[in-house]
Amino acid sequence: MIDRPPPRIVERPPAPGVLAGVDEAMIVRLVHGFYERIRADAVLGPIFSSQISDWEPHLAKMVDFWSSVVLMTKRYDGRPVPAHVKIPGLDREHFTHWLKIFETTARELCPPAAAELFIDRAHRIAQSLQLSLDFHRGVLPPLKAPIRAG
Repeated sequence: MIDRPPPRIVERPPAPGVLAGVDEAMIVRLVHGFYERIRADAVLGPIFSSQISDWEPHLAKMVDFWSSVVLMTKRYDGRPVPAHVKIPGLDREHFTHWLKIFETTARELCPPAAAELFIDRAHRIAQSLQLSLDFHRGVLPPLKAPIRAG
């Protein structure tokens, strides 16, 4: 018999949402409040309504998404890039408008630290989605400086 040291237990730091005071109820309020505004919005409402016929599954998926993003629950199981690529005409102005509505909603419905966390993650997600859409559409961002071989 070989003596082995006991396995080392590594404690993970709390999820960013826990540190900011986020709980599941807050995520539900934010998601439902945000999409209520989206559905009523003259610019984004028609886009969303053309893609979503049954809102309850979508809202549940978005709650899982945000829970995974800020509470690290790993509940979200989806592929957002293909879902957004198939939307004709979706562009940067739509993402900018989406972010404005999201920021307003987060600041109105969440305490400041939680709102800022949600807003930070929303900006990162919007940027990532926009880059992915550009890539799938064959649009590459301009290089900031030429790349030169050594």
